[in-house]
Amino acid sequence: MKNKVAIIGAGPSGITAIKNFAEAGFDVTAFERCEGVGGNWRFNDPSGHSSVFETTHIISSKYTSFYEDYPLPDSASDYPSHKELLEYFNNYADHFDIKKLIHFGTEVLDCKQKEDDTWTVKWRSLKDEQIFSDTYDALVVCNGHHHKPRYPDYPGEFSGEMIHSHDFKSSAPFVDKRVLVIGGGNSACDVAVETARVSKSTSISWRRGYYLIPKFMYGLPVDLYALKNRWMPAFLRAPFTKMMLEIFQGKNEDIGLQKPDQNLFATHPTVNSELYYAVRHGKVTPYKDIERLDGNTVHFIDGQNSEFDTIIACTGFKIQHPFFEKDFINYEEGKVPLLHRMIPADVNNLYFIGLFQPLGCIWPGAELQSKLAAKHLQGNWKPPKSIQRLIDEEIAKPDVKQIDTPRHTITVDDFSFRARLKKELNRSQTT
Repeated sequence: MKNKVAIIGAGPSGITAIKNFAEAGFDVTAFERCEGVGGNWRFNDPSGHSSVFETTHIISSKYTSFYEDYPLPDSASDYPSHKELLEYFNNYADHFDIKKLIHFGTEVLDCKQKEDDTWTVKWRSLKDEQIFSDTYDALVVCNGHHHKPRYPDYPGEFSGEMIHSHDFKSSAPFVDKRVLVIGGGNSACDVAVETARVSKSTSISWRRGYYLIPKFMYGLPVDLYALKNRWMPAFLRAPFTKMMLEIFQGKNEDIGLQKPDQNLFATHPTVNSELYYAVRHGKVTPYKDIERLDGNTVHFIDGQNSEFDTIIACTGFKIQHPFFEKDFINYEEGKVPLLHRMIPADVNNLYFIGLFQPLGCIWPGAELQSKLAAKHLQGNWKPPKSIQRLIDEEIAKPDVKQIDTPRHTITVDDFSFRARLKKELNRSQTT
């Protein structure tokens, strides 16, 4: 059995990888650039890694957003805040006694595979800049996909301040500012709502229509409401949910927001109960896509224009693994060809945990991935066909058909994905 395992990252996906590989008997060493566990949920960590802001809450409910080996406490909010979640991740790490396996404040610089399929990992201490390296039998990558901000590219230049949502921490710097938020995803809608509380004006620019899904529908957290509808054939779920959304909260076009022209699940769901409220109360002004920038003036594709002091680009992130040479692994723009979103066909002893975007919560799926990956490395689980053939089948039959953008290359249906992983875990126990 391969023994020494290096794990990159100690966020929600990393800590469950550390726990499950260590529990399977591997000698685990983990590397984390932050000062503690939690990754993206470490608000204001000195590393600057975190993208959460002061009022961030998760967009899936506590009823579907927990590790099966360590459930959230009953006292947790229906939609926990980043503070609650960070406490949860710390308690998970303490309960399974894994912090002793993690080098905090370290940055992995380079990972190279040798001819015998072992890995040389080079890392740097952020405290004293010392550089170290060691050899491992396997490498597990859990560094997430919210590192490198993706900025929009428009003709012209903006003379005001432009930042990415990654650097947005609170609404305080935007008091009495004229703010334009770009994007229709969860971060964009949250940022628009938050800045609208203090700004002189807040506007939001969408390049397409988005469905806004409230956090509660008919008295239930929306993911529990969706679970109740899973008896329906998959082809009916989207049109049924769209109809129920319009009955529940009205249509976008009735309040000046763009009408979506794509399937409900063709873009990542935007779960937000407050943007409709803010638009209908005149706190947020909707605009279409940007045509060009000219000083403080922004021109939109429908001929409108307005002046702004600040643009906040909530336009997503690039998938990057800077510790790999780009001609070895580069998933920045294209598809991510991994079996169960974790195993490449052409590289041995390498696993990616949490490199997927679920229609739901990520860490329950990452927990199952970790268990299956550990069994694979042990030799206790083998794919039923060649890995390349299974990857081709996954790509040909995605859980949901989404629009062709870099952001929508790693989407899975949360509950279907979990079911597939559990099926393989159960199969591993009978082979």
